[in-house]
Amino acid sequence: MSNDLAQLQALLPAASARLAGKVALVSGGGSSGPGWSIGKASCATLARHGAAVCVLDASLEAAQDALAVVQALGGQGLALQADVADAAAMEQAVQAVMARYGRLDILQTNAGIGKVGGPEDTALADWERIQKVNVDSLLIASRLVLPIMSQQGGGAIVTVSSVAGLRYLGYPHLAYNVTKAAVIHFARMIAQQYAGQGIRANTVVPGLIDTPRVRNTVARMFSADDFEQARAARDRQVPMGRMGTPWEVANAVAFLASDEASYITGTELVVDGGLIGKYA
Repeated sequence: MSNDLAQLQALLPAASARLAGKVALVSGGGSSGPGWSIGKASCATLARHGAAVCVLDASLEAAQDALAVVQALGGQGLALQADVADAAAMEQAVQAVMARYGRLDILQTNAGIGKVGGPEDTALADWERIQKVNVDSLLIASRLVLPIMSQQGGGAIVTVSSVAGLRYLGYPHLAYNVTKAAVIHFARMIAQQYAGQGIRANTVVPGLIDTPRVRNTVARMFSADDFEQARAARDRQVPMGRMGTPWEVANAVAFLASDEASYITGTELVVDGGLIGKYA
């Protein structure tokens, strides 16, 4: 573990106390496969800055794996299993956080699913499930967390969207694109309504990020057999010449969750290597 820990620490920012005393709940905090998802990297990064990190995932094994990283870094937290679209399961998860820590300062809503296809290719059942996981889950989590944050005098919500919510990326991904656009506006609405209660809400908008999900699903749109060919094709799309890393997104999450962003609410931080500014 010592070698693995040394490698992990080399990827992380320097340890700090910028989130010391804060409790974070990260939905979609596990990884869908070997390597680092945005959620898992965010859990490690938040812990690196001193937060207690409660990792929530549809897979308990994935949540426990991310929590093990948090603990290896000297942090603390919980591993929680819940479908983010299941109101009863989410209520139990939040109750577990409150039973352990008595407060909740940071909510990162990271869970998200999609299916390639345009209007003629998207079944209503698929559309409804994607809507539930990507958007309805925000309402479920907000109804649970906002009263807690209001009572304790503040908090920070960081939603994770995608550049797919801002523009067409060259292939039909209708349900994902539409729901990720909704994520952005949902956070804007919370920011306005709850600003006077000390609650901030912002969105991180990642571009093309090299994650297990890309390796397992998105890459097939470029090449069914050669992932390196698919990776190169994705890299070429980005003005900076490469996909981003989950750590670069996680650093943005940590900033928006911290008091350093105390005057930032209702906006988006795009982490995309210049992609959305590109003409073609």
